[in-house]
Amino acid sequence: MILKENVSEYQPKLIKKIMLTLCWILALFVSGAEVREIYLPGCSHVEPQIWYRAISDEEFVLQCALPDRDATHIYNNSLLKQHQVKWFWHQKGKEPLKAITGSSNPALQGDALWFKPVRDNASGVYICMIWEKIPCLKIVLEVQSKKVAKCSGYDTNMLYLLAGNGNSITCPGTKCYSHVKKTDVKWYKDGHQIKHRKSRQSLKLKPNEIYLNPTYDRDAGIYVCDYTLYDNTTKWTMRTAVTVEVIEKNTIHPPNFLYPNGVVILEAELGKPLELECRVQFGFERVSLMTVTWKRNNKENINEKLNQETSIYSKGLKGHTLLHVAKLKEVTERDLRSNFTCFAENSVGNATAVIQLKRKQRVFLLYVLCSAISTLFAFLLCTAFIYQHWIEIVLMYRSYLVHNETTGDGKEFDAFVSYAKLDSSESDPTLISEEKFALELLPDMLENKYGYKLCILERDILPGGAYTDEVVTAIKQSRRAIIILSPAYVSGPSIFELQAAVNCALEDKRIKLVLIKFQAFQEPETLPPVVKKALRILPVVTWKTSISAAPNKKFWKYMHYHMPVKTTKMLGNCSLKGFFQRLFSLVYR
Repeated sequence: MILKENVSEYQPKLIKKIMLTLCWILALFVSGAEVREIYLPGCSHVEPQIWYRAISDEEFVLQCALPDRDATHIYNNSLLKQHQVKWFWHQKGKEPLKAITGSSNPALQGDALWFKPVRDNASGVYICMIWEKIPCLKIVLEVQSKKVAKCSGYDTNMLYLLAGNGNSITCPGTKCYSHVKKTDVKWYKDGHQIKHRKSRQSLKLKPNEIYLNPTYDRDAGIYVCDYTLYDNTTKWTMRTAVTVEVIEKNTIHPPNFLYPNGVVILEAELGKPLELECRVQFGFERVSLMTVTWKRNNKENINEKLNQETSIYSKGLKGHTLLHVAKLKEVTERDLRSNFTCFAENSVGNATAVIQLKRKQRVFLLYVLCSAISTLFAFLLCTAFIYQHWIEIVLMYRSYLVHNETTGDGKEFDAFVSYAKLDSSESDPTLISEEKFALELLPDMLENKYGYKLCILERDILPGGAYTDEVVTAIKQSRRAIIILSPAYVSGPSIFELQAAVNCALEDKRIKLVLIKFQAFQEPETLPPVVKKALRILPVVTWKTSISAAPNKKFWKYMHYHMPVKTTKMLGNCSLKGFFQRLFSLVYR
C-alpha cells in the first residue's frame, strides 16, 4: 500500500496512523543495508524545507529537525535520539536513493549526521524521519570548494586558545561569499546556542566572532556558526565549524615523581606476584614527548622485558599524571638483589626513582589463627553469659554501685498497684486470683523481700474522697504504677486507673509504668487511644501461674529490675567485694 502525503482531512485519523506506521516499518527494513535502491512513497511529493551550504574538507553537521527561528540547539548526541532517526541520501545527479547506516563518514550521532570532513561528492538531498514526529524532512546540502565560494583568508577549523588570556573565535564561513550580503552570525557551542549572559561578562558576541577575556578550560568544544545568504530566490544557511582546544604554556620543568620519591624499600614475599607502581606528574606540553619505563639496575636488557602497563588517571591544563606499573609474575632471589628504576622523560629533561625489594618475614599463620579463634570464642562466651544473666548483673550493679534514686524526690510510695476488683463468685478457686496476687503475693515479695513500699488503694488510702481524685493523687505520690492486666481489667472500670497512670507519667517523667500480663486478653475496640499506645510500647512482664510464684523465679527479678533503684534493708554488704562475690556465684552456679 502506498502512503500519500496529502491525505484529505475527511479521511479517518486511524488510517493515517496505520499508513505512517507501514512506511516507518519499510524505512527500518531498508536501512539494514549500506546501499540499496529505495522508494519512500510518503516523501515523493515533499519539497525541500532547508538548504545548507558547506565548505569542502571542513567539519559539518546536519540535524533532523523542522525549521525553527527560535531553536536553541542544533543537535542532540543522545543515543536514544540516534535510534529514533533514520537517514537517506539522494546524491546530486545520481540515482538511486541510499540508506545511511553506521558508517564513519558521515557518522550517526544522536539526531544528527556528522561529516568529518564533508567532501565535494556529499552534495545532494538528505531525507530524515523521526518516528511519530517527522514523517519526512528533505534537506538540500551543497558542498563547494573554497575557490568556488570565493573564500579569502579562510581561518583554520582547529583553534588553540591560551587559558587565562583574551582570545577571539572567528566564524570561518564569513570569509566566503564576500560578494553577497550576509546576516549576523548565530553561534552554537556543543550544540547549544550561545547568548550573552550576565553570569558570563567575559564572553562578548560580535558580528562575526566571539571574544573571550579571560579564556577558561570550559571554553573548549566544537563551535558551529550559521548565517543566512540569498542566491537568487533560494535562502541558504551557510554553516561552518571550529574545534577549540584550551591550552596552557608549555612546561619548563622535567617530570615530577609522586611515587616512589627517591629510593623506596618495599617488602616482598618470595614466589608471590608483585606490582611495582610508578606515579609521575608531567607539566603541560602541546606536543607531548613524555615517556615512562621501568629498568632493572638502571640498565636496558634486551633479553628480559618487564611486563609494563601505562594509564593516565589525571589529565588537564596543568598537565598529566601517569601511572606506570611493572608486573612480576613471582618474586625471585634475583629480584631481591636488584634495584628497579623508574625512568621518566619529557622535552625539558628526565628524572628517576628507585624501588628496592626486601624479603618479607613469614608470619606464624597458625599462631595468629589460634589467637583469633580463642579471642572470638571468649567474646562469644562472654556475650552468651551476659545475655543469659543480664537482669541479675544489672540488679547487682544497682545494689552496690548506684546511689539511691528515691532520696529527696518527695514521693511517698515506690509503686501504685492497679488490678481488677472481682467478686469472689467470679474467680476460679483453683487459681491464684488477681486480688490475691495484688494483695498478698506482690506485697510479700516487693515489700518484705526487697523493701519497697506499695500503695494499694483499699489498704493504704482512707475512704471518703472521690474515687478518681484518690487514684490520681495516689499515682502522683508513687514512683511506679504496676498495672495487672487481664480480660476483666481491660473491659472493666479499672481501666480508668491505667489511663490515669499514663496521663500522670506524661506529666511527671519520674513516674514509670510496669505492665503485668496476668492473663491473656483481647484489646476492646473501645479502649482510649492513649491506652492502646501504652499497651504497645510499655514493658510487659508475663505471669505464669504454674511457675512464677516461687521467690527465685525470673518474674520477680524482672519486677525488681523495673522498680526504682534504692538502698534496701536486704543489702547487707554494700561493697565492691560483695558485688564480685555475687557475680562469681552466677558463673559457678
